Amino acid sequence: MAVAELSTSYTKTSLHSRLSLSTRLADHRRLALRPRLLPRTQTGRVYCSVVSNQVQAAAPLQAEEAKKKPECYGVFCLTYDLKAEDETKSWKKLINIAVSGAAGMISNHLLFKLASGEVFGPDQPIALKLLGSERSFQALEGVAMELEDSLFPLLREVSISIDPYDVFQDVEWALLIGAKPRGPGMERAGLLDINGQIFAKQGKALNAVASRNVKVIVVGNPCNTNALICLKNAPNIPAKNFHALTRLDENRAKCQLALKAGVFYDKVSNVTIWGNHSTTQVPDFLNARINGLPVKEVIKDTKWLEEEFTEKVQKRGGVLIEKWGRSSAASTSVSIVDAIRSLVTPTPEGDWFSSGVYTDGNPYGIAEGLVFSMPCRSKGDGDYELVKDIIFDDYLHGRIAKTEAELLAEKRCVAHLTGEGVAVCDLPEDTMLPGEM
Repeated sequence: MAVAELSTSYTKTSLHSRLSLSTRLADHRRLALRPRLLPRTQTGRVYCSVVSNQVQAAAPLQAEEAKKKPECYGVFCLTYDLKAEDETKSWKKLINIAVSGAAGMISNHLLFKLASGEVFGPDQPIALKLLGSERSFQALEGVAMELEDSLFPLLREVSISIDPYDVFQDVEWALLIGAKPRGPGMERAGLLDINGQIFAKQGKALNAVASRNVKVIVVGNPCNTNALICLKNAPNIPAKNFHALTRLDENRAKCQLALKAGVFYDKVSNVTIWGNHSTTQVPDFLNARINGLPVKEVIKDTKWLEEEFTEKVQKRGGVLIEKWGRSSAASTSVSIVDAIRSLVTPTPEGDWFSSGVYTDGNPYGIAEGLVFSMPCRSKGDGDYELVKDIIFDDYLHGRIAKTEAELLAEKRCVAHLTGEGVAVCDLPEDTMLPGEM
């Protein structure tokens, strides 16, 4: 599910030279978060793609102001005043959302869902802070242009950069999608190291400049271990705030159970994905329910559940690629939306959702110090608690032990990136997912 977006060093000068005809204002403030807006008088500066000796040098005051201002794109650089009589309480305080890999296919679906209000609600203004790479920067400008042209009333700011320290400034949500895909002949250990370095850098940036209560969802693969690396490099942010995306796997499991039982998706609940986002993941049918009944009472074919069902969920992404010739970008973006909604809306009574979260203090006996997919419930405040009323049998215990062993091996392989010593790569087998290719 990862896309090839790497973060590299960046200076504001390079952005200025590429944002042709981007208007800056002398009095830059955040856009007023109200539905009726009156424009301010514009006293800005125009940046053009011409050589330096063809234009007059900017006044020192303007240059100094430019250094202090965050980068923004096009119409989102404008600032408005609102008459006092027009004020309304129907709009909430703006929230800052960072997205890495913002020029990739997953983001191409996700950003417009965020901007439309589909994720955080119809009264929640947002600012999008988009992280790309030098190679993808022109495409990132195109993304910003499309967001401009879509006229989303809730989207009040868009900024683009290739520096995570710029993008993560004051963010409340960080959706880390960008990662290097696995190339031909590359060992999984090599992928862990290359992407691990990206997420170590992003963790440091989050630790330095993000909101202290930022929620981080890691999508770039291998997402569990990337999330672990990220949180280990962000010691000032609670480890509980980091998530690895396993919601697409949960959605796929619900789909297969619904098809087998001959019901619609909304009749399937309490589905857990345990462990790693790899082919060792464990779709849990023991605790799942259909129409409120245990799955094993509805689907009595135990062989199908233990073999075909499990394999279909684990390998669904690969089958999709074979059929369509591309990875599951659209359904991945939907699952990111689902994962966020599960944290910002209360979990339905008696149900739960899956997320890869930090294992310290877990009630299941799973090794601590891992990011491991487990069943969670939320009150809708962005936080979660692990579900305690779970049943286990020998089959489930055995499968969980295998995925746990894999994550422990991955953790040893990235010890140099988590501050836990010298890396030792003894991965038990190659459990690559198609999205890593």
